Amino acid sequence: MKPLLSKTEDQDSLQTLGRASVQIVHDLKNQLNGLKLYATFLRRRMEKSERPADELETVAKLLAGLERAAGDLSTLVQFGRPIEVKRQPGVDLQKLVRGVVASLADHPRATGPLTGPLNAQFELEMTPDPLVGEFDPTLLSDALKSISIGALKIRQLKDKEAKLQIRVGQNGSQEVAVIEWLGLDALDHDPFAAFAGSDEIRMSLGAKIISAHGGAAAHQANRLLVQLPIDKAAGNGGN
Repeated sequence: MKPLLSKTEDQDSLQTLGRASVQIVHDLKNQLNGLKLYATFLRRRMEKSERPADELETVAKLLAGLERAAGDLSTLVQFGRPIEVKRQPGVDLQKLVRGVVASLADHPRATGPLTGPLNAQFELEMTPDPLVGEFDPTLLSDALKSISIGALKIRQLKDKEAKLQIRVGQNGSQEVAVIEWLGLDALDHDPFAAFAGSDEIRMSLGAKIISAHGGAAAHQANRLLVQLPIDKAAGNGGN
């Protein structure tokens, strides 16, 4: 019988497998990008030769599918690599959340059941107190955007016209900001760990980014919850 691996050997094997998987996914993404280039070239030639509308539609669907697949692989590559957080002091979390919701008006993944300007499908509730911390605004915005898109799709599984409430506040007297996505139907799994489709892959990456900021993301009953450390002294102007 083959002897069991030691804990250290097992961890080394998993790390090696993880690195190999990331490289394979990266290579697949590059191949898809090549196919996207050829499909784009084909579509342009067909448009110039005035091909039938159904043929153009087929090529457009092919190109859209390749773009989605390449995007999903890019997310997996990001997930498999360490998160490099470039912190900036004095980042206003409330302003960041408002910017995220505003940017969803033209979000490229606002397709399928999510039609119209996405920023109109959210209701924001903000605490009057400042919520300032040291964050990477680009990474954190991407994480909150992915979580918001995923939460809205969960919210609209039964009611396509339903809005999603996002509440931003503070956890009592602690130096912790809390962001909640409310009114979700009860789920039988954790969307931050399921990898059950493109949106949940991005939500899982979002949770990893939150963790890299010293925070945590969790699914509780009918809500999603994110907690992030803040600087109360900075929020109060240093007083």
